[in-house]
Amino acid sequence: MIREATLGEFVARRSRGIVPNATPDTSFELYSVPAFDAKKPDIVPGSAIGSNKQIVEPGTVLLCKINPRINRAWTVGSFTRQQKIASTEWITFPPHPDVEPRYLTYYLSQNKIRDYLASKASGVGGSLMRVKPSTVEDLPVQLPELDEQRFIVAEIEKQFSRLDEAVASLMRVTANLKRYRARVFQAAVEGHLVSTEAELSRRKDRDYETGDQLLSHIKKERCAVWEKRNADARKKKYLEPLPPDKSVIPQLPEGWTWATWDQIGLSQNGRAFPSADYSEAGVKLLRPGNLHEGGRLLWTSQNTRHMPKPYEQQNADLIVRGGELVMNLTAQSLKDEFLGRVCLTDVNEHCLLNQRLARLTPVLVLPEFALVVFKSTSFRRFVDGLNTGSLIQHMFTSQLARFPVPLPPLAEQRRIVLEVNRKMSITEDIEIQLTRNKTRGQFMRQVILARAFGASVAA
Repeated sequence: MIREATLGEFVARRSRGIVPNATPDTSFELYSVPAFDAKKPDIVPGSAIGSNKQIVEPGTVLLCKINPRINRAWTVGSFTRQQKIASTEWITFPPHPDVEPRYLTYYLSQNKIRDYLASKASGVGGSLMRVKPSTVEDLPVQLPELDEQRFIVAEIEKQFSRLDEAVASLMRVTANLKRYRARVFQAAVEGHLVSTEAELSRRKDRDYETGDQLLSHIKKERCAVWEKRNADARKKKYLEPLPPDKSVIPQLPEGWTWATWDQIGLSQNGRAFPSADYSEAGVKLLRPGNLHEGGRLLWTSQNTRHMPKPYEQQNADLIVRGGELVMNLTAQSLKDEFLGRVCLTDVNEHCLLNQRLARLTPVLVLPEFALVVFKSTSFRRFVDGLNTGSLIQHMFTSQLARFPVPLPPLAEQRRIVLEVNRKMSITEDIEIQLTRNKTRGQFMRQVILARAFGASVAA
């Protein structure tokens, strides 16, 4: 027998509040909104909890008020013997004799519930959007007998388990792709990816320009570029950059040489622009969030900011154009390789270089090859070695200046870039398919829920 009910029968009319830091030495099992993704509550002392919470008990179903477009429904468990408390940003459904908690949790996890709540939310968007407990009161829910509810839950979890195995397999492939890319970049800068110019010249009995000879040309050209840029600076004298200490760096293939970044390139720091002057149109402002891990700039409606046109005219020296390298100089942590992330701009790029970023200009070295170097494991080790131990990580162009760069002949750089691009293209195709399959996995979860609760699924 199925009973037609509404959520208003089960939603808590009044919560039991608690001030955790009033008992600073007591540990609590805290169901916070950030803990939802891990599906595991935080175990924290009262002294570490700065705001009031609500008391909950095992079997309570939680539905998040914040940004209902993100589907967050959770069942309070019993991970410890500590008192269970929850953020006040949860709508609560206390245990009820007619309801299996997981049945209600899965019911609330449907997209149709998410969409309904989102349509009724108040606020301007994102984390500022909220739903009131009264919003859910009229939502209908079909309640079969408890045994039937438990059977439905068991079937859902059996199907979800299979999906989880498939998703875990996809995640392993994604991790393997990341490791493969790292190996390709490292092989490229160690001379193991393509035949060296020295090997080819012997086979064909011809001469070639070595890395040392190329470096000699670079030094002259770099000096000329510097003098042109500083023509108006009186009393400024060009200083020859120091070479790397070759006694502490590995041996390179025949025909290659070591140089510091300062020897083969020029760095320019960005400038601070007032956020109060952001405009709807004008010149794009390049910020750290625009640097994508794939090595290209990413502009979206969410991460794109503009400065009024006069800023472009007043800061002509900071206009970034196509085929240029830009590097991020600050990050919250060393995770995700965000500190020191480098991107090569697309051919039609035109934007202002903001603070915390640097433009890197290689001299007589292919920018595409420099990108490979900066995406190598060697460079990541260099960046990790700059760790200041502070909460916000920074690096400076003065530190980058001493980074040792492996320099192959120019012809070899071209072959390396072509081979890296070929291999990266293959991995990108695989990644696209993986993303599609992950998206399909999310859709299949909704299919399973819709079938369990007798609803149709919108594509």
